Amino acid sequence: MGRPYRIDTHQHIVPPGYARWMLEKGIRPGGIGLPSWSERSALKFMDRHDVQTGILSLSTPGVYFGDAAEARRRAREINEYSAEVVAARPERFGFFATLTLPDVQGALAEAQYALDTLLADGIVLLANNAGRYLGNPGFEPLLEFLHHRRAVVFIHPAELPAPAVPGIPAFAADFLLDTTRTAISLILSGAMEKFSGIRFILAHAGGFVPYIAYRILLTMLNNKDLALSALAALGDKKQSILRRFYYDVALSASPAALPSLLEVADPGRITYGTDFPFAPSAAIDFLNMEYENYPLDPSVRAAIDRGNSEALFPRLRPEQT
Repeated sequence: MGRPYRIDTHQHIVPPGYARWMLEKGIRPGGIGLPSWSERSALKFMDRHDVQTGILSLSTPGVYFGDAAEARRRAREINEYSAEVVAARPERFGFFATLTLPDVQGALAEAQYALDTLLADGIVLLANNAGRYLGNPGFEPLLEFLHHRRAVVFIHPAELPAPAVPGIPAFAADFLLDTTRTAISLILSGAMEKFSGIRFILAHAGGFVPYIAYRILLTMLNNKDLALSALAALGDKKQSILRRFYYDVALSASPAALPSLLEVADPGRITYGTDFPFAPSAAIDFLNMEYENYPLDPSVRAAIDRGNSEALFPRLRPEQT
């Protein structure tokens, strides 16, 4: 095997203190047990899948459970733990900092600390926070800050703010809908235009966004501020606001999903992802095989595997490492 080369923008960290906290609360994210994680197991996984660098992030359910002070304390612990992992192996790891939404003031303070002091590579936000999606006007102060910082913001799905359907685990469909809802929320609220400095990465190929792209554009036609943008996109897909998002291929690099993603996304804004360690190893192995066997132009594959992420994280370019 050659030297690992991929950059994985969808890789999770499970700090031991956080794992104990979730166990105490009896929380099973997405309806599954919280997986174990260690730097050693992550590196072993990465080497097996040709991943040079994993950008670590905390998955759902995040840190906010109604107590802002507790959320602020836990976010700081997680971010400092993540920064220590990265500092020890900066060529192998990066991290997206955890914030405290819907606690906006706490989120602003933690974002500034994480970006300026801990040198985080970006920010992770859950698609909905206490039922509020990211286009919510109350979140604008945070989006404005991240816009001015030209931050990379990884959007990860959360539990839908709706009753679960018995027998259907949240990760099967609810997670995809959650990501789709927040993408539409950002578009219809005008946040994508107003805060264009933010580089948003949508998890799992954007959920249902590529498949329902024309429904989203038709919805935009009903908004007088977005109608011209929608008409332009219907005439020329390169004008589509959907091409301003970045998309990772975690658990989505299949011959069923890739055609829609490649039709809708800017090929310069698709990144490699795995969802380790939450995704079962067999699922990652299978979808990785599907991705490697999919007939992609070599330049597009190289961009997804690494080049597009190097543009987002210049410190990972070869001349910087």
